[in-house]
Order: sequence, then C-alpha cells, then structure tokens
Amino acid sequence: MKKELSTFDMLGLGFMTFAFFLGAGNIIFPPIAGALAGENFTIAMVGFLLTAVGLPLLTLIAVAKAGGGLTSMAKYLPAKVATSFALAVFIIIGPSFATPRTALVAFEIGLKPFLSDTSASTLAIFSVLFFALVGALSLSEGKLLDIVGKVITPLLIILLIVLSTSVFLTPLSDIGIATGAYLETPFVTGFLEGYNTMDTLASLVFGMLIINVVKSKGINDKTAQYKYLSIAGLIAAIGLTFVYVSLFYLGATSQEIAPNVSNGGEIIAIYVKALFGLPGQVLLSVVVALACLTTAVGLVSAMSDFLCKLKTNWNRRLLVIGNCMLCALVTNVGLSELIALSVPVLFTVYPVAIALVALTFCNNLLASKTNSHRFVLAVSFLFGLLDGIKIAGVNMDSFSFLPLFDVGMAWVLPTAIALIIAIVLFKETEQQQEIQISKAL
Repeated sequence: MKKELSTFDMLGLGFMTFAFFLGAGNIIFPPIAGALAGENFTIAMVGFLLTAVGLPLLTLIAVAKAGGGLTSMAKYLPAKVATSFALAVFIIIGPSFATPRTALVAFEIGLKPFLSDTSASTLAIFSVLFFALVGALSLSEGKLLDIVGKVITPLLIILLIVLSTSVFLTPLSDIGIATGAYLETPFVTGFLEGYNTMDTLASLVFGMLIINVVKSKGINDKTAQYKYLSIAGLIAAIGLTFVYVSLFYLGATSQEIAPNVSNGGEIIAIYVKALFGLPGQVLLSVVVALACLTTAVGLVSAMSDFLCKLKTNWNRRLLVIGNCMLCALVTNVGLSELIALSVPVLFTVYPVAIALVALTFCNNLLASKTNSHRFVLAVSFLFGLLDGIKIAGVNMDSFSFLPLFDVGMAWVLPTAIALIIAIVLFKETEQQQEIQISKAL
C-alpha cells in the first residue's frame, strides 16, 4: 500500500514552500516597481508575475519531472560543468547575495525603525543573532515541515492578509504616474524586475529540499513526489501572486505619501506607519522578520544538503554553521551595495536557468539530448553574458543591433532559435547517424 500525505501535511508542505520563497526580494521589489510604474502598474505587474511566480512554478515542476535537483536537470552537461553551474547557483542564492539579503531586509525594515541610533556594530550584532536562529532551525532538518509549514507560515499568512486587505480597502492616494522605463516598456521592465527575487534560481534548489521533506514523511514513489511537489508549488504560486498584487498596488498608490524614496522597504514602512501608526510598524516588522527568516532557513538547508551530496564525507552540521557564519559576514556589506552587485550576475545566470527549464520540458523531443543541452545552454549563457556586462555599466553599443538588446533581453531570440534547432536539426543528424550505423552492420 502506497503511503500518502494527509491533507493537513499537503497544506503544510505548500505553506512551507510559500514561506521559503517569500523572502527579502519578494517584499522590497514589488512596491518600488509599483511606485515607478504608476498608472502602468497592471501591465508591469503581469511582466513581474511571469518571472517572479510563473517561472519559479515551472521550475519546481521541471525539478519534479527530472526526478531530482539542479544536478539531475544538468546531467547532460560535462560533469565538471554541471557541478560548476550548480555551485554557482548555490553561491548566488546562498552566501553571496540572496541569503545575506534576508538579514539585511529584516534589519532595515524589521528593526531599524525602532532604534534611535544605529551603527555598523548594531548590524553586526543583529546579523550574528539572526543567523544563529537560522542555523538552529536548519539543523532541525526532520522537523522542518512542522516548524515552518505548520507554525511560522500560518502566522505569516494571517499578518499578510491583514496588511493586504487594508491596502485595498483604504489606499492612501490615487494611482500615480509612470516614470522611467515603466513609461515606455512597462511589461519588459516588470519582467526584468522579477529577476531580482531570484526565485527561479531558488526553485532549482528548493525543489530538491522539498522532495527530501516529502521523503522524510515516507513518500518514496517518484510519481507521488512529483504530485506533491507540484501541489506545493501551486499553493506557493497562489500565495505569492496575492502578495505581489497587494504590494504592487501599495506602491502604485504611494507616490503622494512616499515621494523620492530609494527602495521598496522605505515605501512599505512609510505606508504602514501612515495606515496603522506604531501597531502597524510592529506588524510590519513581524511580517518581514518571519518572511526573511523562513527563506534564509530554506537557502541554508538547501546549500548544505547540496554540499553533503557533493562530498558525502562532509558533516552537514558543520556546513550549516559555516554557511551561517559566512552569511553573517557578508550581511555587513550593506543592502544597496549587495543589490547593485547582484544585478549583473542575475542578468547572466537567469537566461541559463530558464533555458535549462525549457530543455527539461522538451526532453522527450530531443533525440540528441547531450548535444542539445550543451548547444542551447551555451547560447543562452553567451547572450546572457552580453546582457550582464551591459547592465554592469560597460559600453556595449557595438552589440546594439541584436534584437531586444536595448531592453536587456538579447538572449531570448537566440535561445529560442537554438532550442528549435536542437529539436529539429539535431534530431535529423542523429537519425542519419543511426541509418549509417545500420548500413555498416
């Protein structure tokens, strides 16, 4: 008799997945995007939802389809290349950018408004305490579903519902005017803004973590794991859509009360203070702290599990502790600096991740799987690298003839063409080789 998860466990798994994704970037980027998009916030929001919800959901399903994590999806690449790519993704969403960002946002929004004076030492102390708690939760691996999915996340959802409902019922101003890139290309700009959440990259690693949680409940059947991971992804997608729509609308109606702000965290803080006063600030601090904490736990756990699989003789406890120590150190770089450093990297890596997901779904159409993966991923990386170099500030006018290069999406058309070539031409080549082998025999 096949073991199945109860309805309560399935909801807990979905809530846990939602909590892992709902972190720092998910909270700070939608409000500033909504504020800049103004009257164009709806079309900008659609673009944002594609990369911040649609792609992560598809990626989770692709991970389930591949039957494993990032290394399983990249198995047709040379072993060293696949390992290097996987390690690069883990470093990006781990100690280099995403995980320290959770602590920075928790500090900037959750604690700093209540302090009369802050200094570098205040952030340092907070980062140590934050990642000490993250490490403790990450080490309770067997209880991860119960702690995060059944305790922390329901509280987080209740707080978000209160905040979001208030935003829709009592907006503080009319929808503002569009500015900057959102004036002419709101959809594309929103699409690219969704990169900053890093959730597509997170899906590549969270997928395996969620499968491990399902396994810990005694579910070893691959088909059942696929089903439960897909359900968990759908629950998370619904929750994230609700949050993003609310925060976009919050941003779009914030221009009068929060003019000339530099990031979404400031917008939320000002908006909530105007709506609820001190109780609102406390509510916001709890929401942000819980969201950032659960995401950090997921990222630290996922990276530690990956390194344990890479080197089976490594101690998971020591990896978790070392990861948390490194994250605490990087946290003290500062939020604005960390975001600025991460954008060029994301413009380079995201196209490769998207191409890998597309290849996974098209796997049955690829007769020459090894050549197809290497060709398509190489094309996506090369053109993504051009976008990354450009966004880093290097003069790349000589490549301006490329379609969509001016909006940072030069990779789209070449990658699509490469995938079509892999499906059609590579198939013919392999069939011709089979005919030649048959004749030789």
